[in-house]
Amino acid sequence: MNDINFAVLGTGGIGRRTLEVSQDKAALTPVAACDRHGVAVDHGGLDVDELLAATEGNIASDGGTATVDPDDGIKQTGEDAGVAASAQADPTDAPIEAIIEESDRIDAVLLALPNFEHDFIPGVADRFAEAGYEGVLVDVLKRSRVIGMLDEKTERFESEGITFVCGAGATPGFLTGAAALAAQSFVDVEEVEIHWGVGLKSGYEDNRGTVREDIAHLPGYDIEDAREMSDAEIEAVIDDHDGVIEFEDMEHADDVLLERAGICDAEDVTVGGVLDVTSDEKPTTTTVRVTGRTFDGETGTNTFQLDDATSMEANVNGPALGYLTAGVRRNRAGEYGVFGPADLMPGF
Repeated sequence: MNDINFAVLGTGGIGRRTLEVSQDKAALTPVAACDRHGVAVDHGGLDVDELLAATEGNIASDGGTATVDPDDGIKQTGEDAGVAASAQADPTDAPIEAIIEESDRIDAVLLALPNFEHDFIPGVADRFAEAGYEGVLVDVLKRSRVIGMLDEKTERFESEGITFVCGAGATPGFLTGAAALAAQSFVDVEEVEIHWGVGLKSGYEDNRGTVREDIAHLPGYDIEDAREMSDAEIEAVIDDHDGVIEFEDMEHADDVLLERAGICDAEDVTVGGVLDVTSDEKPTTTTVRVTGRTFDGETGTNTFQLDDATSMEANVNGPALGYLTAGVRRNRAGEYGVFGPADLMPGF
């Protein structure tokens, strides 16, 4: 009853690390993985080590796949790259459909796909619903506006038996949940401040897509700009900031996810952070501050901090699998629809 078979759509940095983390979770068995060129399915459990070895270095910053030319070290995209390079995999032009065809034996699907188009993740969810999938879908999307698109599909997910957990990474996700828990001290929440720090030198190659999406939050850029920028242009932005980029007032879905859970108004939530691609040390401690008024009229601030020793991967992929597991519990109990990370925490 507690065993969960799951699939990962996308083997960029988030997808790869999720597969890796799952090896330490005895109840979780990865049975399928895909990217744009290939799909690997084994309902007895994938050989994760072989799959990770086969796809090492095969990550393109646009969320596609790439291979390393042994002569010049330059990544090249190609049909035999990524998952297709694994001995467990088959090349395919329709990887998502290939997973959907196997989904009657899959309890949960993590959508670790690039979402440079706002309606892409909701569109993938539609494809699972159209196929009659009954199970859990989980994403780690960041942008506030996508949550509304998913909420519009609540009735359909409920009728199809789908439990969708949205924004289930670090922020939104882990830190959204921390804010929801911290808010329980108060009868009125006045402000939620989320400020993260990520050091990404050794993990930069595997997380170029994430960095590209973060750049969309800088003044003068949007998600369309980030999608169209070349790798050289992305590198130029990083160089302009000497490898350390500060973000303020980001469009992170923590705001709408906390509002839909009844914690506070979206306008009272701010998210910012510091990304350092020159060092693996966090440039600042990731902190959540929730300020509010208690039942007896006092004003206070509850503070939650992540240890600086925990990596971005640990703080994204561990919670993603935790929320995936929580989603499966809800699904098996007959609870369908759209859930945010704060919905899975205590709340009045």
